[in-house]
Amino acid sequence: MKPVENFINTHVFNLNVNSSKEPEFIDITTRVKECLKNSGVLNGFVVVFSKHTTAAIIIQENEPLLLEDMSEMLRRMAPKHLSYKHNDFSVRTVNMHEDECPNGHSHCQHLALGSSEFIPVIDGKLALGNWQSIFMVELDEKAPVPHREILVQILGS
Repeated sequence: MKPVENFINTHVFNLNVNSSKEPEFIDITTRVKECLKNSGVLNGFVVVFSKHTTAAIIIQENEPLLLEDMSEMLRRMAPKHLSYKHNDFSVRTVNMHEDECPNGHSHCQHLALGSSEFIPVIDGKLALGNWQSIFMVELDEKAPVPHREILVQILGS
């Protein structure tokens, strides 16, 4: 039997996502679909990846009351007012920068959410379920950057 040649193409897109509060659920599904369309990939997969440790990527339902519930869950899970060693600038010496802010709670919330999602592509479409949307979740109100950088990598043919 002769092997079939399959050419895998790789496409990388950078999305800049602005946020204004924490936690904030920002639906980026339409932007990811645009990337897929521009790639021309019909079958393969998409990886959506946050380049930040206090901005997560999740797949969830875009329903306003549910988003409020999830925001409240994050606040209960790692409240801002608790004591975090990461926030003690009198002893912390690693990964410090000039406009460092006390955001230990944001990092702890991120631990539960994660940095990326992997979505199959079938016949040129994201294989998302009926109610699934792709979100960037801002977890740090005082992010040191004006926007978040989200990487969209598409592999397929």
